[in-house]
Amino acid sequence: MEFAFITTSVLLVCFGLLGIFDSLYLHILKYRLYNHPESKTEHLTHTVRTILFLVILYYLYIRTDNISFYIGLGFVLLDILVLGMDAFLEHDSRRFMGGLPRWEYIIHLFVNGFHFAAIAVFLVIRVRVTGNQITVVNDFEGVGWYAAFLFIAKNFIPGSVVMALLHLLVAFPVGADMWDNFRGKLVKRTSYNR
Repeated sequence: MEFAFITTSVLLVCFGLLGIFDSLYLHILKYRLYNHPESKTEHLTHTVRTILFLVILYYLYIRTDNISFYIGLGFVLLDILVLGMDAFLEHDSRRFMGGLPRWEYIIHLFVNGFHFAAIAVFLVIRVRVTGNQITVVNDFEGVGWYAAFLFIAKNFIPGSVVMALLHLLVAFPVGADMWDNFRGKLVKRTSYNR
């Protein structure tokens, strides 16, 4: 079980790092998908998935009771549906830039692969099948790497809240203008430092 917690932790960290690059840098800073009329719905799916990740993080990974586990699973299923919508929309959404670049498509595969692999490994940890009985495991005290895994999961909360709020902010014209002004100052300031 210790190796499963290590694996889930590594997958979660890989998802987080690649997810920040994709979501923050590519979608919001570089391409500003929220500003393109054809990308508004795609940005909405990204916003919903960002919020869903926060909810999944809390109910599936951090909480350790049966009800939270089932709530977390429900949000995972919802996340899969929204991911399907997002993938369907991307072709039309990225026409303004000549389509989704192949390398970004590959990044999306890895981001979602890490995300769902972390969930799958965690489900192996939480669900025990013995004979004809399925049990949800809720007590991991004393299991090696559980404390480290929980530390990682809890420390994803602040960043996930910031990402969700940023996605919500730029989804509205006033927020998008505020962000674009901030972004313009940030870009100008970094170009002066070269």
